[in-house]
Amino acid sequence: MKHIFTIVCILICFSRMASAQTASGLVEGKVFSKDGKPLPGAHILIKGASSGFVTAEQGQYSFSAPAGNHTLVISTLGNNKTEIETTVIAGETTVIPDVQLAELPLSLDEVVVTGQFEAQSLKNSVYQVRIIDSERIRLRGATNVQTILNTELGIRFSNDLTLGTSDIQLMGMSGQNVKILQDGIPMVDRGSTRESLGQIDINTIERIEIVEGPMSVMYGTDALAGVINIITKKSINGSNLTVTARFQEESAGEEYDVFTKEGTHNQSVGLTWQIKNLQLSGNVTRNNFGGWQGSSTERAKDWMPKEQMLYTASARHQGNKWNVWYRFNGTDETIRYLGNRNAITKIAADKDYNTFRWFHQLQSEYRVNEKLNFNGALSYTDYSRKTLSTNVDANNRRTLSLEPGSQDKSVFTTTFFRGTAFYKVNSNFSFLAGVDFSDNNSSGARIKGSPSITEYALFVAPELRFGQIFKLSPGLRFLKNSVYDAPPVIPSVNGKLAISKTLDFRFGYARGFRSPALRELYFDFHDASHSINGNLNLKAEYSNSFNSFFVWQSVSKPDLRVSSTLGGFYNIFHNLIDTGVDPSNTSETTYLNIHLFKTQGLTLDNRIFWKNIQASVGGSYIGRYNQFSDAPEEFGQLPQFVWSSEINTNLLYSFKKIGATVNLFYKYSGKRPIYESTDQVNVHLAETAGFHMADLTLTKRFGKLLNVIGGIKNLFDVTTLSNTSTDTSGAHSTGGAVPMSYGRSYFLGLNIQWSKN
Repeated sequence: MKHIFTIVCILICFSRMASAQTASGLVEGKVFSKDGKPLPGAHILIKGASSGFVTAEQGQYSFSAPAGNHTLVISTLGNNKTEIETTVIAGETTVIPDVQLAELPLSLDEVVVTGQFEAQSLKNSVYQVRIIDSERIRLRGATNVQTILNTELGIRFSNDLTLGTSDIQLMGMSGQNVKILQDGIPMVDRGSTRESLGQIDINTIERIEIVEGPMSVMYGTDALAGVINIITKKSINGSNLTVTARFQEESAGEEYDVFTKEGTHNQSVGLTWQIKNLQLSGNVTRNNFGGWQGSSTERAKDWMPKEQMLYTASARHQGNKWNVWYRFNGTDETIRYLGNRNAITKIAADKDYNTFRWFHQLQSEYRVNEKLNFNGALSYTDYSRKTLSTNVDANNRRTLSLEPGSQDKSVFTTTFFRGTAFYKVNSNFSFLAGVDFSDNNSSGARIKGSPSITEYALFVAPELRFGQIFKLSPGLRFLKNSVYDAPPVIPSVNGKLAISKTLDFRFGYARGFRSPALRELYFDFHDASHSINGNLNLKAEYSNSFNSFFVWQSVSKPDLRVSSTLGGFYNIFHNLIDTGVDPSNTSETTYLNIHLFKTQGLTLDNRIFWKNIQASVGGSYIGRYNQFSDAPEEFGQLPQFVWSSEINTNLLYSFKKIGATVNLFYKYSGKRPIYESTDQVNVHLAETAGFHMADLTLTKRFGKLLNVIGGIKNLFDVTTLSNTSTDTSGAHSTGGAVPMSYGRSYFLGLNIQWSKN
C-alpha cells in the first residue's frame, strides 16, 4: 500500500508541475433561455475534454482554458445545445457573447461518464444509460436515494424491518449483484443488502447514472446485473460564494409531531467557496425518522426510528490540463429497536444499531494533449456496525444487557485504487487501458478470524468507429484474486449501429464474475430473526449476459420531441450465491451456490417533451428462472420462468410565468410469483401481491433565493403486501406479509440558495 500512495503522490506532483508551465487564459460568459431568463445549471464542455463546467445562479460561467483554438459546447436539459468557436489568448480574458438556448429537451444529448472512454453524449454511448439529474431529484422532494431509484423501471426495493435496512433489485437480480459507485468508486457494505444507498447525502448529488447489464470488464466483481453511479456536485465557475439550506417535514402515515420526533425531519446546510480554480465546499445533513408504529403496540414499532448525520467536505483544484479533488463522506447513523416491557419484570429490551462510515476519495486527471489523458482514483473506507443492547426498567433506568452476543461490533475496511489511460489515435480508433486494486479486510466477534481478500485487475477496451454509422467496443479484463482462482480473462463486446438519423440499435455481450464477499465467507449472523453462517466452501459466480436496445427519436422539433426505447435482456448465472438451509444443521441458514439461475425480460420507455410538458410512460416484463422446472420427473411439468410486470409514468408541467411546477409520478408493480417447496417433495406457486404507488409534488419559486415544495407521497396508502408463501421457518423465509411503506404521507419543504455573484 505504501508504494501505491507514493506512486500517486509522484504522479500528482509531476502533473502539477507540467500544468503550471502551460499558458492559459480566462473564458467568461452568460447563458440565457429563449425568453431572456438566466439559465443556471447549463453545461459548458470544451470539446475533447473529459470534464466540464456548470453555470451559476445568474447563468454566468468563468473558467481557465489552455491558450489556443477551442470549441465550446453549451447545453442543458430541456433546451437545445450550441457550439461556439473561440480563441483563448494566454493571460487574457475571452468574453463569449451571451448565449440563448431554444427550448428542446435533450434526453438523448445528456453527457454521461459511467463506463465511457471520455465524457460524451448519451446518444453516442455504446451503453444504454439512464440518467436522473439533480433537477428531477429536487422536483420529487426526495430525501434519500431509494425514493428516486424506486421510480425506475426494473428496480424494486425490499425492506428488512428487523435490521432497519433496504435492499435493491435490478432487472430481477438482488443487490449483491448490483455495483454501487460514488464518483466511480465502489461503496462498501457489511451484508448482502446495499444499505450504502441510504447513506449518501442526496443534497450533494449532481446526477445518477444507471447502466443495465454486466459491467464486470470495466468495474469488476459485483457488476453482474448492472451499475448505479452516484455522481456528486463538483463544478467550478470562477470566484463565488454560495450558501444552500434545506428544511423538509414529512409525516409517517398519520403520525407526525415536530416536538416528539414523530414523522420525518430533514435539515441540510451547505457552503461552497470558489476562487479562480480552487473550490472548497462542505455540507451537513440531518435526517431524523421517528419510526412508524403500524400494527405494533406499546413501545414497539413496525418501522424502527432512525437518526442519521451525513457529513461532506471537499477540495478541488482545476488547472488547464490537470485537476485534482479530495472528498470526505462521513455517516453516523443509529437505528433503534424498541422492545415491549415484560409483563412480570417490567423490563424492556432495546437495541441500537450504530453505523459509522468514513469514506475518503482522492481523484486526479491529467490531460497531456487532445489525444492522451490519465485518470487516477484512490479511496479508503472504514465502515463499522455496532449493536448496543440495553435493558430499560420500570423507572426508565438503562443498563447494558449481559446476554451472549448482545454487544457486537463488525469492522470492514477497503482500500481501492483505479488508474486509467485513454489514447485517441484518430477519429476512428481510441484505446482505454486501466488497472484496479482492492484490499478488503474485516474483524469482529462474528467474523471468523481476521480475513482479507485482495484483487488485482488489468482491463483493456479499444473503441472502433466506422464512420458515423457503426461503433464497436470489445473489452477484456484480467484479474487475480487472493482467495479464488478467478477466470484468467473476462470478455465483453458492445456496439452501436445508427440504422437511420432517428433510429439507433445498441447491443452487448459480457461475461460477468463475482467472487464471494467477506460477509458470505466469514460472517456469522445470529439474532432473534436471523441465523446465517458464512460458508468457506463457496465457489465464485459467473454469468453470460446479452442485451439489446432500439432507440427511436420519432419527432425532433423545437417545440416537440418524442423518443422511444425498446430493450431486451437474457442472463444465465452459474454458481449464484444465495441463502439456504445448512446441510450440516437444518435449523440454521448458510450461503450456498445455486447451480443455475436465469433472468430475461423486455422494457419499453417512451418520453415526450412538448412546450411546458415533460411526460414519460413505460413498462417492463421480467422473468425469473424456476429451478424446479429442470426436474419434471420429480415435480411435474412447470414453466421455466415466472413473470412480473411493471408500468410507470411521470408527468411534469411547468408554469414558467409564475415559477411553479406540478409533478405526478405513478408506478404499478405487478404480482411477484415464485415456485417453492418446504419439503423438497411438493411444489406450489406462491405470490406476493402487486401494488400501486403514486406521488404528487408541487413547487413554487419566490424571488431568486427561495423555493417551496410540498405534496403527497404514497397516494394509494400502501403499507404491506399480501403473500401466499408458506415458507415461514428460515432466517430468510419468504412467508408472511411483505413490508413496503408506512402509508400515505404529507410533506412540506423549503430550499434556500444564496450566491454572492
